[in-house]
Amino acid sequence: MKLILKIAAFITIIIFVSVSLVSIHKISQSQSLPTREVVQECLNNSQQSCDYSKTSVNTRFIPNQQLNDQQRFLATIANKMPTIPEFNTFEYTLLRSYGTVFINQELGINLPQKVILDNELETKSFQDTISISLVDGTQECYLQKTAVAALNKAKLLAKIDLKSGYTGDCLRNFITNLRFWNKYANSETLTRVKAGKETKILGLVAPPGTSQHLWGLAIDLQVSTPTQGQALNENGWFQTVVNDLPHWTYLGWSENDLPKFGLQQKIVQGIKYWVTPI
Repeated sequence: MKLILKIAAFITIIIFVSVSLVSIHKISQSQSLPTREVVQECLNNSQQSCDYSKTSVNTRFIPNQQLNDQQRFLATIANKMPTIPEFNTFEYTLLRSYGTVFINQELGINLPQKVILDNELETKSFQDTISISLVDGTQECYLQKTAVAALNKAKLLAKIDLKSGYTGDCLRNFITNLRFWNKYANSETLTRVKAGKETKILGLVAPPGTSQHLWGLAIDLQVSTPTQGQALNENGWFQTVVNDLPHWTYLGWSENDLPKFGLQQKIVQGIKYWVTPI
């Protein structure tokens, strides 16, 4: 009889602990992700920033698939950034041009909390938080470790070389970003971009502090065959900046998953890009 009571008590404890763990998990999820109503309120009011407090959980966020593309994308951004840039601002333009990377939810990937790193010091502070490693077959091409692992897998499937073979193809510092900008543009160009009067330049070069290369999640490659492109796509790498042909971004998802976050496929001169819907 005592043995039966002990077994019953043990089973009761196991059930109690299991129910408690499930409840805690559900609570943590609800606290970490913005609700549809909150995101919708933000989307309906383009004059205000969208602030969300989040806690980190090891759960991949998938937006409500009943939302439209723009809403799904902004819901995902709200889950990654403390503040969504206001509509019709320079930051919003940058989010439109380079924001695809913010859907990345791979473990080990670190993203900035905003779309602009203001200077060399802020860039270095962010880069000090990321874990980087060397791309196979290169001497000084560094990216975030998870991105490197995916790229190395793609390189096993097809021969894929860097665009120039130099470190500028990979992780860059603020000075390098600035040097590239000054090569193709100037302060007057930046003023026009900030005013929304010039956006074509963003497909050629990123303004200082805004390049995905600063985050260790972009690389410039020589890709000329479908086999190379397929190998990259199968490992989470995609072309995301229209007209920047050698530029590849690590999104960390399969191609079939990209529309779930509102990303849209855009074909330009036979090249397939995945772009933001805003």
